[in-house]
Amino acid sequence: MSNQEIAKNMIDLLPEDKLVFIINILENIGKISGTDIYPEFSPNKETLDAMDEVEEMIATDRGQHFQGSAEAFTALLLSED
Repeated sequence: MSNQEIAKNMIDLLPEDKLVFIINILENIGKISGTDIYPEFSPNKETLDAMDEVEEMIATDRGQHFQGSAEAFTALLLSED
């Protein structure tokens, strides 16, 4: 088994909330070795649709604008049914 296969198998066993540590380690190793390790990012259709909706809201000046803290916004979101 190659080192790459061993690493992938180990990553597959980690809980999702710990993968951020692996990402940070890989970023640092990439910087040290001078390798660009960042994958290409292509947003999915749902994300593209949401981005288009926001652009349309900005262009037509419709929608709700919130001014306040992130904490207040989160509380507002959690209070909605």
